[in-house]
Amino acid sequence: MIKAVVVDDERLVRKGFISLVDWASFGVVITGEAGDGKAALELLGRQEIDLLFTDLIMPGMSGFELIREVRGRYPHISCAVLTCHHEFDYVQEALRLGAVDYIVKTLLEADNAAVTIRRLVERVRLGGGQSGAPAGGERERMTADLAMLYVPHRPELREEQVYRQSPVQTAPLLALQDMWLAPLQGGCDAADITTALTDRLGPGWTTALLAGLRGQPLPEIGAVLGQTVRQVLFYDSGSGVLPRLVYGELRALAGQPRLAPANAGVLAAAQDLRWTLEQREWELFTGAVLSQQPRPEAVAAFGLELLHCWSGLLLKPEEALQLEKTAGSNQSWVDWSGWLRRFSDHVQRRTLELGLSREVMFCLFRAVRYMRSHAGEKINQGQVAAAVHLSRGYFSRCFARFAGQSFGDSLRTMRLAQAKSLLLHTHVPLGEIACMSGFEDERYFRRLFRMHTGKLPSEYRAEGMRST
Repeated sequence: MIKAVVVDDERLVRKGFISLVDWASFGVVITGEAGDGKAALELLGRQEIDLLFTDLIMPGMSGFELIREVRGRYPHISCAVLTCHHEFDYVQEALRLGAVDYIVKTLLEADNAAVTIRRLVERVRLGGGQSGAPAGGERERMTADLAMLYVPHRPELREEQVYRQSPVQTAPLLALQDMWLAPLQGGCDAADITTALTDRLGPGWTTALLAGLRGQPLPEIGAVLGQTVRQVLFYDSGSGVLPRLVYGELRALAGQPRLAPANAGVLAAAQDLRWTLEQREWELFTGAVLSQQPRPEAVAAFGLELLHCWSGLLLKPEEALQLEKTAGSNQSWVDWSGWLRRFSDHVQRRTLELGLSREVMFCLFRAVRYMRSHAGEKINQGQVAAAVHLSRGYFSRCFARFAGQSFGDSLRTMRLAQAKSLLLHTHVPLGEIACMSGFEDERYFRRLFRMHTGKLPSEYRAEGMRST
C-alpha cells in the first residue's frame, strides 16, 4: 500500500481532492494532510510516507522549497505537484527539482481522475522515474526516443488544451521554446493518435511525432526545434497524416543558410499571375515553392499582398472578404495552396466575364504593376501601353473594361494611395509627399486629397498618428 499525504493551503481544496478519488482501488491510502510546507515536514518526520502531493504557491515555504527539502531529507518519497491552470510556467521547475508528475486541479474530475492517478501510481511503483522524461542525474537529457510534439500557431493557445490529449495523460509535458513535448514509451499507433488529436485539439495547432530523441540534451532540443520545426511542419503537415519527424534531420537543418532568409524569390516571380490562368504555370509555381520552401511568413505575406493589390480589379468585394477570412486560418502549405487555387478560380472567372484573352490579361497585370511601381513618376498612358507591348488605343479600351474606370482615374487612385502611405509612415513634409506621389502642384494635391478622403493631408496624418 502506498502511503500519501496532501499539502495545500486551501482546506476545501485538500478535502475535495482527497474525496474525489477512490484511493484504495489504486493501492493508495491518504495518511495525512497539511496546510503549509512546515507542517508537511513535521508530518513526514513522524510518519513513513511514500508519496507527497503538494501545491506550488503557498504562504511561507513554497511547494518548490518543500520538494527540494523532501528530496534532500527523504529521497525515497515521490513528489507530485498540484497546480492550477495558470501555474504551468512553474511546473517545469518542479519537474527539474524531482517531482515525478503534476496534476491540474482545475481539470481533475471524477471521469478522468482514474487515468491520472493510475499513471502516477505506476511511476511511484517504478521507483519515481518519469516515463520518458528526464529524471535523477539525467534531468537534462531525454530518456524516451519518441515524443508527441504540439506546436501552437497563436499566442493565446495554452498547455491546458494539450493536457487533455491521451498521450499527455500517460507522460509528462515538457515546455520547450513556445511549444510542448510529451515523451512516449514503447510503440504508438499513429492512426489512433491522429484521430484523437483531430477530435480534441481543434484549429490553431500542428502536431507531429518526433523520433530519435533518446540521450539528447533538452536545451539543445529546444534550440533546434525553435529554429526548424515550424518551417518543416509548414510543408509536411496539412494532408491529414500525422507528420513524423526525425530529430537528427532537424538538427542537420538548424543553422543552414536556407532557413535564415525569407527565400521568397519564387514568390516575387509569381507576382506576374501567370499561374492563375495557365495550368503549366501553376504546376511550375507550386513545384518551385515546394523545392525552395520560402518561410511561412513570406507565403502569408504573398497571399495578403495579392488581396491588397487585386481586390476590386480581379476580385469582387464578397470574394475578397471570403479570402481574407480564410487566410487567417491557413497553417500549412496545403492550406495556402488551396487558398491560392481559389484565388486562381476567381481570376479565371473574371477573365471569362471580361471576354479578354489570357495574353491580354497578362499585359494588363503587367500594366497595373508598372503603374504602381512608377506612380510617383511622370508616366502617361502611352508609356504604359508601350511597356506592355500594346497599342495605345487598344490598351485604353481593354484597361477601361478591366479596371472599370479610365487609365487617368486609376493612376490618380494609385498616387493617392501612395500619398496616404507616406503620410502615415513617414515625417516627410507635405510638399515632398505631393512630389513623391506624382503630383507636381501641392495645392492641387491638397484639393484632390480632400475631395477623395474628406480630409486635408495634414488632418489625415494627424488622425493616423493618434490612432497608432
